[in-house]
Amino acid sequence: MTLDPFYLIVGHVGQLELLVPHGVGLVQLRIKDQPDEEVRRQIRRARDFCAVHRAQLVVNDYWQAALDLRCRFVHLGQEDMDTADFAALRRAGVRFGLSTHDDAELERALSLNPAYVALGPVYPTQLKKMKWGPQGLDRVRDWKARAGKVPLVAIGGLTPERVPGVFEAGADSAAVVTDIQMAADPEARCREWLAATRDRAL
Repeated sequence: MTLDPFYLIVGHVGQLELLVPHGVGLVQLRIKDQPDEEVRRQIRRARDFCAVHRAQLVVNDYWQAALDLRCRFVHLGQEDMDTADFAALRRAGVRFGLSTHDDAELERALSLNPAYVALGPVYPTQLKKMKWGPQGLDRVRDWKARAGKVPLVAIGGLTPERVPGVFEAGADSAAVVTDIQMAADPEARCREWLAATRDRAL
């Protein structure tokens, strides 16, 4: 499959509704520490909003809720992969992207025939404490060589200024969280990202 080169990640459906209308084509809803009822409320709202705006919604972690609510795409971390029912996802036609950080995780992910694999953090990130240090562009090149036709998503510490190097190293899409969330004007920063990745989308 072909991924949009700009992959927005938001933590609440309200952020999604604020930013997607600027032209975002691929957005992940990454909800943390909320009760199931609230998770499903946000996923349902995001699903319908993205359908109106013709954006691809990716549901992070909550694969069962995504199945129940007839979403078409999920993203799973390594821990989520231990409990996910991949057979059920495939039967329902739900695509899935998978997080990877080291060689063993990449091999495991590729064996499941994912829609994409994600590598991170490429650069130092403020998002969360991780046991992996910055992977760097050489690792991006290596991951793309090994992933072959499977799209590669780069994540972690990305900025519009860094994105040309990430694409040159082989990434198919750049996932963005903190650079937009922490911006003084998230909408303006989102437009900068769309402009920085526009040539790749053509």
